[in-house]
Amino acid sequence: EMSEMSEKSKQNVAHGLAWSYYVGYLKIVLPRVKKSMEEFSRANPNVLACRETWKLHILIPLSCDVCDDLEKADSNIQYLTDLTEIILTRAGTKKRAYKHSLYAIRDEDNKLWHCAVEYATPLQSLYAMSQDECSAFSREDRLEQTKLFYRSLEEILKGSKECAGTYQLIVYEESGEAETHFLSRKILWHLRQQHHECTMYEGNHPHAPSMTLNSTELNLQISESDLPQPLRSGCF
Repeated sequence: EMSEMSEKSKQNVAHGLAWSYYVGYLKIVLPRVKKSMEEFSRANPNVLACRETWKLHILIPLSCDVCDDLEKADSNIQYLTDLTEIILTRAGTKKRAYKHSLYAIRDEDNKLWHCAVEYATPLQSLYAMSQDECSAFSREDRLEQTKLFYRSLEEILKGSKECAGTYQLIVYEESGEAETHFLSRKILWHLRQQHHECTMYEGNHPHAPSMTLNSTELNLQISESDLPQPLRSGCF
């Protein structure tokens, strides 16, 4: 009965997507990100000077508004190149390729900041569900599930030793007003914090406090009743 109630209220959707995203993708690629960054940095020493930025920056818009082309989403975001592909045999597919794109982010002073950045792809599934009548998944459901997805993914990654220091979650709520460079400013905020940490480490302050965004800075509160419940077994 509890499982049926959970399924009807869609409490397992985001939690399952977060685990699938982690096990089927992030756990595979994140431990290899720093090596790819290091290889690129050796060939281009002036581009990725700050090691604190050698991580995958994952965009999580609460609206699930995922743009396939970041350059079209914000003209201050420019594609630079792809990092070295990760080639693995997975689930019957020989030589499956995983790769990340490196971007140059232009700030208000025309300075370029570089990082690997991409959207959390499960958000596309949440958005598609809210557009499909068969799912009976409303926009309100989508917002709550996106919040739960972020919190679930954050907790999963915090407990993953192999992924430590290889990612930066960038969760944000779009402004109601049209802002041409809203996305680039969000990414720049995190890059500046990472550069600040670089400076602190170089200044012999190894225990400098982190200034990254956390879930308490956004309205991501979810009631206890919204927490994921066990999935029903025995039927598909």
